[in-house]
Amino acid sequence: MKSLRHVINSPLITEKGTLVNELGNQVLFRVRPEANKVEIRRAVETFFKVKVDKVRTINYLGKTKRVGRSSGQRPNWKKAYVTLAEGQRIDFFENM
Repeated sequence: MKSLRHVINSPLITEKGTLVNELGNQVLFRVRPEANKVEIRRAVETFFKVKVDKVRTINYLGKTKRVGRSSGQRPNWKKAYVTLAEGQRIDFFENM
């Protein structure tokens, strides 16, 4: 990776994501497939000014889709579960 700002694509705001945030102090991010756990940790600590305990990642293969006779494939992507240190918090909806 060349730059840390290209590691994180977006936060994942889902029902499961809010549940793990409340129970386990974890935040979900959609990250680039070639990013590793060290780069994800550095990017979250740099941009959100929090301390990260642990990073777990899951690779997802893009689905094959058809429209008529032509077929294509959605891109592969990676999801990261970032566990924050005790007392740390990231709130995405603080300005609402």
